[in-house]
Amino acid sequence: MATTRITLLFALLLLCSSLKAQSTKYHLLIGTYTSPGKSEGIYVYEFDSQNGSMTYKSKAIIESPSYFALTKDRKFVYAVTEGRGSKISSFAFDAKSGELNYLNSQPSGSNGPTYISVDAKGKYVFAANYGGGSLTALPIEQDGTLGADIQDIKHEGSSIARKKPFVHSAIVSPDNKFVLTADLGTDKINIYKFRAKGRPQALSVAAQLFFILDPGAGPRHLTFHPNKKFLYSVTEINSKVYAFKYKKGHLSQIQAISMVPEGFNGPGHGADIHVSADGKFLYASTRSTLNEIAIYSIDQKTGMLNLIGRQPSLGRSSRTFEIDPSGNWLLSTGQASNEIIVFKRDQQTGKLSPTGQKLQIDKPSLVRFIPIE
Repeated sequence: MATTRITLLFALLLLCSSLKAQSTKYHLLIGTYTSPGKSEGIYVYEFDSQNGSMTYKSKAIIESPSYFALTKDRKFVYAVTEGRGSKISSFAFDAKSGELNYLNSQPSGSNGPTYISVDAKGKYVFAANYGGGSLTALPIEQDGTLGADIQDIKHEGSSIARKKPFVHSAIVSPDNKFVLTADLGTDKINIYKFRAKGRPQALSVAAQLFFILDPGAGPRHLTFHPNKKFLYSVTEINSKVYAFKYKKGHLSQIQAISMVPEGFNGPGHGADIHVSADGKFLYASTRSTLNEIAIYSIDQKTGMLNLIGRQPSLGRSSRTFEIDPSGNWLLSTGQASNEIIVFKRDQQTGKLSPTGQKLQIDKPSLVRFIPIE
């Protein structure tokens, strides 16, 4: 009898653990454009990965936080103000309640910051200044505030599609030793060495200064494969995904594959790009006439992509999207249609299915999931 009771107790514990895993909830942080419009800043919702529902919790008022990034320990959030302010703001984040508390702000170094990232050790933030065509590095102090020692690196050059640099994103390499930028105006992926102890000049030129894409490509966003061996870029102007081998700050191109259907002549405007956590699938979105999410399988040995499907994003100007930590959902932001649209994701096939679920919110620009502690 005693053995039976122990067995039953163990089974109940496993059941409870399973139910808890199935109902895992996350903080969902949403960036927005505030002017013109009704949005007021960064919104915090609760996302239920069991059913894809979203529940409002709080907000942090700040002008046009179109993009933000979190430290690895989830204690701080750093947001750009893409509007007239052109600044970067820091917030303390409570991973239990989801509350954001403003700490301080610093100038972004140039006009129109549109993207921000944080190094793995939480020592620096890197902002891509689209309007000013530069990369800014700002130190993070021990209390999470931003220091004033700005390093602003101005890009130079042009392309057949643009007459000056437009730096659209900046990401940190998996080993935390390099920063790579996508410059839409020069068709280049620029590469910088990163050394936090080099403050205030934390960035310096890498051995490979840059990689030039096809003329008029317009690289926009970048993402690494989980195996750290491949890098992918989505391009805004020619609407392609470029695949690269990556090793210690060096890039070599292995593929360029179109995001738009054969025979399509309208502007695609490639927007965002992400690889699933298991590394099996890549998703890339267009946000103009098409408003689609292209789905590719990834050859795990070569990094090569194969188009396996297209899913209409069901919103207008789908600026960004994000896969939730469970891997079962994908949320797409409809900036012009004022909504966040929920898709169910099949982890075996990579395919997406509309759920009919939407969150109405004015001019959403970014979503990020954070575990609730």
